[in-house]
Amino acid sequence: MPLPALPPLHLVRALHAVGHTGSIRKGAAELGVSHTVVSRHLRALEAWAGAKLLERGPRGARLTVEGQQVFAASETAFAALATAFETVAPRGAPTSLRVWAMPGLAGRWLGPRLAEIERLLPGLDVSIRATETAPDFAAHEADLFIGYGPDDELPAEAELLVTPRMFPVASPLWLARNGRPASLQALARQSLIHERDHTQWRRWLKVAGIEPTAPLSGPKLWTASLGLDAAAAHQGIALATQLSVAREIGEGQLVELFDTEISIGSYYLLTGPERKNKSPVLAFSAWLRNQLACDEAGLPAAGAA
Repeated sequence: MPLPALPPLHLVRALHAVGHTGSIRKGAAELGVSHTVVSRHLRALEAWAGAKLLERGPRGARLTVEGQQVFAASETAFAALATAFETVAPRGAPTSLRVWAMPGLAGRWLGPRLAEIERLLPGLDVSIRATETAPDFAAHEADLFIGYGPDDELPAEAELLVTPRMFPVASPLWLARNGRPASLQALARQSLIHERDHTQWRRWLKVAGIEPTAPLSGPKLWTASLGLDAAAAHQGIALATQLSVAREIGEGQLVELFDTEISIGSYYLLTGPERKNKSPVLAFSAWLRNQLACDEAGLPAAGAA
Protein backbone atom coordinates (compact mmCIF):
# COMPACT_ATOMS: atom_id res chain seq x y z
CA MET A 1 0.00 0.00 0.00
CA PRO A 2 1.57 3.37 -1.00
CA LEU A 3 2.51 5.83 1.72
CA PRO A 4 0.14 8.80 2.11
CA ALA A 5 1.26 12.13 0.67
CA LEU A 6 2.16 14.26 3.66
CA PRO A 7 4.02 17.55 4.08
CA PRO A 8 7.33 17.64 5.98
CA LEU A 9 6.67 17.09 9.67
CA HIS A 10 8.44 20.27 10.82
CA LEU A 11 5.97 22.36 8.79
CA VAL A 12 3.05 20.70 10.55
CA ARG A 13 4.82 21.23 13.89
CA ALA A 14 4.92 24.96 13.17
CA LEU A 15 1.17 25.10 12.56
CA HIS A 16 0.51 22.95 15.62
CA ALA A 17 2.60 25.27 17.83
CA VAL A 18 0.81 28.37 16.52
CA GLY A 19 -2.59 26.77 17.02
CA HIS A 20 -1.58 25.59 20.49
CA THR A 21 -0.25 28.96 21.70
CA GLY A 22 -2.46 31.32 19.72
CA SER A 23 0.32 33.32 18.07
CA ILE A 24 3.32 32.95 15.76
CA ARG A 25 5.69 34.51 18.27
CA LYS A 26 4.60 32.28 21.16
CA GLY A 27 4.64 29.26 18.87
CA ALA A 28 8.21 30.09 17.85
CA ALA A 29 9.23 30.37 21.52
CA GLU A 30 7.65 26.99 22.25
CA LEU A 31 9.61 25.39 19.42
CA GLY A 32 12.84 27.19 20.30
CA VAL A 33 13.20 28.87 16.90
CA SER A 34 12.73 32.41 15.62
CA HIS A 35 9.51 34.10 14.58
CA THR A 36 10.90 34.27 11.04
CA VAL A 37 11.51 30.51 10.86
CA VAL A 38 7.93 29.71 11.94
CA SER A 39 6.50 32.22 9.45
CA ARG A 40 8.56 30.61 6.69
CA HIS A 41 7.38 27.12 7.69
CA LEU A 42 3.75 28.26 7.67
CA ARG A 43 4.05 29.77 4.20
CA ALA A 44 5.68 26.56 2.95
CA LEU A 45 2.86 24.49 4.47
CA GLU A 46 0.23 26.69 2.81
CA ALA A 47 2.03 26.31 -0.51
CA TRP A 48 2.12 22.53 -0.08
CA ALA A 49 -1.57 22.37 0.85
CA GLY A 50 -2.68 24.89 -1.74
CA ALA A 51 -4.88 26.51 0.90
CA LYS A 52 -4.75 29.47 3.27
CA LEU A 53 -4.27 28.12 6.77
CA LEU A 54 -3.61 31.34 8.67
CA GLU A 55 -5.19 34.80 8.60
CA ARG A 56 -2.56 37.45 9.27
CA GLY A 57 -3.50 40.94 10.41
CA PRO A 58 -2.42 43.90 12.57
CA ARG A 59 -3.77 42.17 15.69
CA GLY A 60 -1.83 39.00 15.04
CA ALA A 61 -2.67 35.73 13.30
CA ARG A 62 -5.46 33.17 13.64
CA LEU A 63 -6.17 29.84 12.01
CA THR A 64 -8.61 29.70 9.12
CA VAL A 65 -11.28 27.01 8.95
CA GLU A 66 -8.85 24.89 6.92
CA GLY A 67 -6.08 25.66 9.39
CA GLN A 68 -8.26 24.57 12.30
CA GLN A 69 -8.94 21.28 10.53
CA VAL A 70 -5.21 20.63 10.08
CA PHE A 71 -4.52 21.69 13.68
CA ALA A 72 -7.17 19.31 15.07
CA ALA A 73 -5.71 16.45 13.05
CA SER A 74 -2.19 17.32 14.18
CA GLU A 75 -3.28 17.28 17.84
CA THR A 76 -4.49 13.70 17.43
CA ALA A 77 -1.47 12.63 15.41
CA PHE A 78 1.14 14.12 17.74
CA ALA A 79 -0.60 12.67 20.79
CA ALA A 80 -0.50 9.23 19.15
CA LEU A 81 3.19 9.63 18.29
CA ALA A 82 4.00 10.75 21.84
CA THR A 83 2.27 7.66 23.22
CA ALA A 84 4.16 5.40 20.82
CA PHE A 85 7.53 6.89 21.68
CA GLU A 86 6.80 6.74 25.41
CA THR A 87 6.49 2.97 24.91
CA VAL A 88 9.57 2.61 22.71
CA ALA A 89 11.85 5.00 24.63
CA PRO A 90 10.44 6.32 27.92
CA ARG A 91 10.76 10.10 28.03
CA GLY A 92 12.01 9.89 31.60
CA ALA A 93 15.13 8.05 30.49
CA PRO A 94 16.98 9.94 27.70
CA THR A 95 19.79 7.96 26.13
CA SER A 96 21.73 10.78 24.46
CA LEU A 97 22.70 14.43 24.73
CA ARG A 98 23.34 16.37 21.52
CA VAL A 99 25.17 19.65 21.92
CA TRP A 100 25.82 22.13 19.13
CA ALA A 101 28.32 24.88 19.94
CA MET A 102 30.42 27.62 18.37
CA PRO A 103 33.49 26.02 16.71
CA GLY A 104 36.03 27.68 18.99
CA LEU A 105 34.22 26.69 22.17
CA ALA A 106 33.44 23.20 20.87
CA GLY A 107 37.03 22.40 19.89
CA ARG A 108 39.05 24.35 22.41
CA TRP A 109 36.87 24.22 25.52
CA LEU A 110 34.32 21.39 25.32
CA GLY A 111 36.57 18.90 23.51
CA PRO A 112 39.21 18.76 26.27
CA ARG A 113 36.42 18.21 28.83
CA LEU A 114 34.78 15.18 27.19
CA ALA A 115 35.90 12.82 29.96
CA GLU A 116 34.47 15.17 32.57
CA ILE A 117 31.17 15.39 30.67
CA GLU A 118 30.99 11.61 30.39
CA ARG A 119 31.54 11.29 34.15
CA LEU A 120 28.77 13.85 34.66
CA LEU A 121 26.39 11.89 32.40
CA PRO A 122 27.34 8.20 32.77
CA GLY A 123 25.76 5.86 30.27
CA LEU A 124 24.62 8.59 27.88
CA ASP A 125 25.75 8.96 24.29
CA VAL A 126 27.15 12.52 24.20
CA SER A 127 27.75 14.17 20.83
CA ILE A 128 29.17 17.63 20.18
CA ARG A 129 28.92 19.42 16.86
CA ALA A 130 30.98 22.52 16.02
CA THR A 131 28.77 25.02 14.19
CA GLU A 132 27.80 28.67 14.20
CA THR A 133 24.23 27.86 13.13
CA ALA A 134 21.55 27.16 15.73
CA PRO A 135 19.76 23.82 15.31
CA ASP A 136 16.13 23.41 14.32
CA PHE A 137 14.79 22.23 17.66
CA ALA A 138 11.41 21.49 16.06
CA ALA A 139 13.14 18.95 13.83
CA HIS A 140 14.99 17.49 16.88
CA GLU A 141 18.43 18.28 15.44
CA ALA A 142 19.94 18.91 18.88
CA ASP A 143 19.12 19.33 22.57
CA LEU A 144 21.27 22.39 23.28
CA PHE A 145 23.03 25.16 21.38
CA ILE A 146 25.84 27.30 22.80
CA GLY A 147 26.07 30.45 20.69
CA TYR A 148 27.98 33.72 20.81
CA GLY A 149 27.02 37.21 19.75
CA PRO A 150 26.77 40.90 20.68
CA ASP A 151 24.60 41.37 23.75
CA ASP A 152 22.04 43.45 21.85
CA GLU A 153 21.61 40.71 19.21
CA LEU A 154 21.06 37.63 21.38
CA PRO A 155 17.90 35.58 20.68
CA ALA A 156 14.95 36.56 22.87
CA GLU A 157 14.76 33.09 24.44
CA ALA A 158 18.52 32.81 25.06
CA GLU A 159 20.03 32.35 28.52
CA LEU A 160 23.19 34.42 28.92
CA LEU A 161 26.06 32.25 30.13
CA VAL A 162 29.17 34.42 30.35
CA THR A 163 30.51 37.66 28.88
CA PRO A 164 34.20 36.91 28.35
CA ARG A 165 36.96 39.47 28.23
CA MET A 166 38.51 39.59 24.75
CA PHE A 167 42.13 40.51 24.10
CA PRO A 168 44.82 40.36 21.35
CA VAL A 169 47.32 37.48 21.34
CA ALA A 170 50.41 36.60 19.33
CA SER A 171 53.16 34.01 19.56
CA PRO A 172 56.54 34.91 21.14
CA LEU A 173 58.26 34.08 17.83
CA TRP A 174 56.00 36.43 15.87
CA LEU A 175 56.70 39.20 18.41
CA ALA A 176 60.46 38.54 18.19
CA ARG A 177 60.30 38.83 14.40
CA ASN A 178 57.95 41.80 14.14
CA GLY A 179 58.20 43.62 17.45
CA ARG A 180 55.47 44.24 20.03
CA PRO A 181 53.04 47.02 19.00
CA ALA A 182 53.75 50.10 21.12
CA SER A 183 50.10 51.17 21.39
CA LEU A 184 46.57 50.16 20.45
CA GLN A 185 46.73 52.63 17.58
CA ALA A 186 49.88 50.87 16.34
CA LEU A 187 48.11 47.54 16.81
CA ALA A 188 45.38 48.64 14.39
CA ARG A 189 48.04 49.14 11.69
CA GLN A 190 49.26 45.54 11.94
CA SER A 191 48.20 42.73 9.60
CA LEU A 192 45.57 41.27 11.91
CA ILE A 193 43.99 37.81 11.77
CA HIS A 194 40.24 38.11 11.15
CA GLU A 195 37.29 35.75 11.08
CA ARG A 196 34.95 36.22 8.07
CA ASP A 197 35.50 39.95 7.85
CA HIS A 198 36.81 42.90 9.85
CA THR A 199 33.69 43.24 12.03
CA GLN A 200 35.06 41.73 15.24
CA TRP A 201 38.30 43.67 15.19
CA ARG A 202 36.45 46.90 14.33
CA ARG A 203 34.06 46.37 17.24
CA TRP A 204 36.93 45.60 19.63
CA LEU A 205 38.93 48.64 18.58
CA LYS A 206 35.86 50.87 18.88
CA VAL A 207 35.27 49.74 22.47
CA ALA A 208 38.98 50.35 23.11
CA GLY A 209 38.49 53.93 21.88
CA ILE A 210 40.56 53.49 18.72
CA GLU A 211 39.54 54.75 15.30
CA PRO A 212 41.92 53.19 12.75
CA THR A 213 43.60 55.75 10.49
CA ALA A 214 43.74 53.25 7.61
CA PRO A 215 41.64 50.26 6.51
CA LEU A 216 42.26 47.12 8.53
CA SER A 217 44.27 44.42 6.80
CA GLY A 218 45.14 40.79 7.26
CA PRO A 219 43.88 37.30 6.37
CA LYS A 220 40.32 36.07 6.97
CA LEU A 221 40.12 32.53 8.31
CA TRP A 222 36.33 32.15 8.81
CA THR A 223 36.31 30.89 12.42
CA ALA A 224 37.95 32.09 15.62
CA SER A 225 39.50 28.67 16.16
CA LEU A 226 41.31 28.78 12.81
CA GLY A 227 42.53 32.28 13.62
CA LEU A 228 43.95 31.19 16.96
CA ASP A 229 45.66 28.21 15.33
CA ALA A 230 47.26 30.65 12.88
CA ALA A 231 48.38 32.95 15.71
CA ALA A 232 49.97 30.01 17.54
CA ALA A 233 51.73 29.15 14.26
CA HIS A 234 53.39 32.61 14.27
CA GLN A 235 51.15 34.11 11.55
CA GLY A 236 49.97 37.28 13.28
CA ILE A 237 47.75 38.80 15.96
CA ALA A 238 44.29 37.37 16.75
CA LEU A 239 41.54 38.15 19.23
CA ALA A 240 41.01 35.59 21.97
CA THR A 241 39.29 34.95 25.28
CA GLN A 242 40.53 33.18 28.40
CA LEU A 243 38.17 30.33 27.52
CA SER A 244 39.78 29.79 24.13
CA VAL A 245 43.50 30.20 24.82
CA ALA A 246 44.10 29.41 28.50
CA ARG A 247 46.17 26.35 27.57
CA GLU A 248 48.26 28.14 24.91
CA ILE A 249 49.00 31.04 27.25
CA GLY A 250 49.83 28.68 30.11
CA GLU A 251 52.25 26.76 27.88
CA GLY A 252 53.82 29.92 26.45
CA GLN A 253 52.59 29.37 22.89
CA LEU A 254 50.67 32.67 22.91
CA VAL A 255 51.16 35.96 24.73
CA GLU A 256 48.46 38.46 25.67
CA LEU A 257 49.13 41.96 24.32
CA PHE A 258 48.27 45.03 26.42
CA ASP A 259 46.24 45.11 29.63
CA THR A 260 42.64 45.60 28.59
CA GLU A 261 39.17 44.95 30.00
CA ILE A 262 37.11 44.74 26.81
CA SER A 263 34.09 42.56 26.10
CA ILE A 264 32.18 42.68 22.83
CA GLY A 265 29.73 39.82 23.22
CA SER A 266 28.46 36.90 25.29
CA TYR A 267 28.04 33.16 25.10
CA TYR A 268 24.42 32.11 25.43
CA LEU A 269 22.43 28.89 25.75
CA LEU A 270 19.38 27.76 23.77
CA THR A 271 17.58 24.59 24.84
CA GLY A 272 15.12 22.43 22.94
CA PRO A 273 11.71 23.04 24.58
CA GLU A 274 10.89 19.34 24.80
CA ARG A 275 14.17 18.47 26.54
CA LYS A 276 14.77 21.46 28.80
CA ASN A 277 13.41 19.74 31.92
CA LYS A 278 15.16 16.40 31.34
CA SER A 279 17.80 15.48 33.91
CA PRO A 280 20.78 15.22 31.47
CA VAL A 281 20.00 18.67 30.04
CA LEU A 282 19.58 20.17 33.51
CA ALA A 283 22.80 18.55 34.75
CA PHE A 284 24.83 19.61 31.71
CA SER A 285 23.43 23.17 31.79
CA ALA A 286 24.28 23.60 35.48
CA TRP A 287 27.80 22.21 34.91
CA LEU A 288 28.24 24.49 31.88
CA ARG A 289 27.21 27.65 33.72
CA ASN A 290 29.48 26.91 36.67
CA GLN A 291 32.50 25.84 34.63
CA LEU A 292 32.33 28.76 32.18
CA ALA A 293 32.02 31.32 34.97
CA CYS A 294 34.91 29.80 36.94
CA ASP A 295 37.17 29.41 33.92
CA GLU A 296 36.57 32.98 32.78
CA ALA A 297 37.41 34.22 36.29
CA GLY A 298 40.43 31.89 36.54
CA LEU A 299 38.93 30.07 39.55
CA PRO A 300 38.62 26.34 40.25
CA ALA A 301 35.15 25.02 39.47
CA ALA A 302 32.80 24.27 42.35
CA GLY A 303 33.31 20.70 43.45
CA ALA A 304 36.71 20.44 41.75
CA ALA A 305 39.50 18.78 43.66
